[in-house]
Amino acid sequence: MGNKKETKKIIAIITNCMLEKKAREIKIINVEKLTALTDAFIVCTSDSDPQTRAISNNIKNTLAEHGIKAWHTEGYQHLKWVLIDYVDIVINIFNGESRKYYDIERLWADAKIESIKESFEEK
Repeated sequence: MGNKKETKKIIAIITNCMLEKKAREIKIINVEKLTALTDAFIVCTSDSDPQTRAISNNIKNTLAEHGIKAWHTEGYQHLKWVLIDYVDIVINIFNGESRKYYDIERLWADAKIESIKESFEEK
């Protein structure tokens, strides 16, 4: 990754993968001006373990088709909170209880947060 245009294209792919698997409460949290950790967090809620697995697999498989491999994945064994790190973009797939508990949006309240309800187009 690396440049803003490419990052936006990848964000569009990720959010569309989430929508395909019926993820809820999809949010893009732009933190590039707040931290050196990453440029954006993409967060969503899943209603079940199989759905969490499906969302995660859909994202990883689709990005792999574009030649993009995850740098690190955590939580796939327990499926309560799956984190997929693509360096510039970090994906968080939560079950409902974990989403409320960790409240990522509150932690990054100073960031620009965009809600995704339908297909995301690169701007």
